[in-house]
Amino acid sequence: MALSDTFQAAIDSLPDDWSDLVMDLRIFDESRYVEAATFLVVCNAQPYSRHDWHWRILCAHRFGHAAAPEAVHRGLLFLDEAGIDGELVVRDVRTGRAPVFEAWGRPESVREEFRRVYSQ
Repeated sequence: MALSDTFQAAIDSLPDDWSDLVMDLRIFDESRYVEAATFLVVCNAQPYSRHDWHWRILCAHRFGHAAAPEAVHRGLLFLDEAGIDGELVVRDVRTGRAPVFEAWGRPESVREEFRRVYSQ
């Protein structure tokens, strides 16, 4: 299965309230490491040192300090299109989190909209 398809299957299996996803990526042909790294710049993959996995990829659903799912999918699609095979493993998923929102001084309509958006 292609890396981008594996990622999409992982995303599709998550509940709608997931917020953070941590994955590890390993490529099979290490001679193509530098080439693969240039494709993964799109999703800010973090390289490992002295580890059997090559990169850690952090993905955020709707908010947070990580790559958007679309950026991760595009980076993995670049690898697929270049013929770089590998393995992708989900290490951690966080669900049910909401961003910090300073509600003091805001009208009630803003607070209600925030509750509506993040309670789904």
